[in-house]
Amino acid sequence: MVAERYRPVFQYENKMSRTIKWKIHFNTQPKEVYHFLDTQEGREKYWAESAPVVDGCIEFVFANGQQYKSKVLSRVPSSYFQVEYFESIVQFNLKEDGNGGTDLTLLNSQVSEEEYDEIHAGWVSLLMTMKAAIDFQIDLRNHDPGRTWNQGFVDN
Repeated sequence: MVAERYRPVFQYENKMSRTIKWKIHFNTQPKEVYHFLDTQEGREKYWAESAPVVDGCIEFVFANGQQYKSKVLSRVPSSYFQVEYFESIVQFNLKEDGNGGTDLTLLNSQVSEEEYDEIHAGWVSLLMTMKAAIDFQIDLRNHDPGRTWNQGFVDN
């Protein structure tokens, strides 16, 4: 069932939440963009200092030392990637743009009201860092544990 594949696998109970939606265009084919989502090598170029998959979970280690196990919920090569991420559900939908590029739509559902503003801004930072890594092979992050999002740095 194609429609079922896109439904969140689980939901958190009784929580006031919102959904974040962002779109970004890449000059790179969906297969390559997907590679950056679905592989340790790809994720470590823009998302985390370390991001291997162990027992179906991405074990993220971020520049500030924070660690998080993110369950991979659904994967459709070159078109769809879904994870549980900090008590929310994140979907990456990839679509060929007709000119060899990719339109990516990010949906982050079940975001708590209290964290919405910070997470909303955080996705912009991550998506722009992702674009720089994929389209231009540039790492915009500073990799300095003393200069992270916690201290107000966007190049974390």
